[in-house]
Amino acid sequence: MTALKARLEQDLKNAMRSRDELVTSTLRMALAAVQTAEVAGKAARELSDDEVLGVLTKEAKKRREAAEAFAAAGRDVSADKERAEEKVLAGYLPVQLSDAEVADIVSGALAAGGFTSVGQMGQAMKAVQAQIAGRAEGGRVAAEVRRQLAT
Repeated sequence: MTALKARLEQDLKNAMRSRDELVTSTLRMALAAVQTAEVAGKAARELSDDEVLGVLTKEAKKRREAAEAFAAAGRDVSADKERAEEKVLAGYLPVQLSDAEVADIVSGALAAGGFTSVGQMGQAMKAVQAQIAGRAEGGRVAAEVRRQLAT
């Protein structure tokens, strides 16, 4: 068992003991998503810490998007619940890069790879994502790559 998955399971046990309903339900949901990812594909396998981190990142993004949708629909109670769940998941994710840090990494990767046109967007994204590795949301990174390639 990977260290991150073991930490999730131990934190779930602790949350259940302390009767923390928010953390308990959030971690159950996260572990269910990890288990679903483990059995996806042709054969069941155990995920690496990086893959578990990817699952948690996707779950946090789902919570953020759901909170925005609920807030736009005037359902503040549901939006607050989604934000609280996202906050619990954020405790397991690496610290997110600022916009300035993303811009610096992107400019360095573009210069190192010699990428100059929007037509090279896919190759540029691959190079940048290797350096950012889960520390910034893909949409933010893509927007910055597109902005820098367009100038």
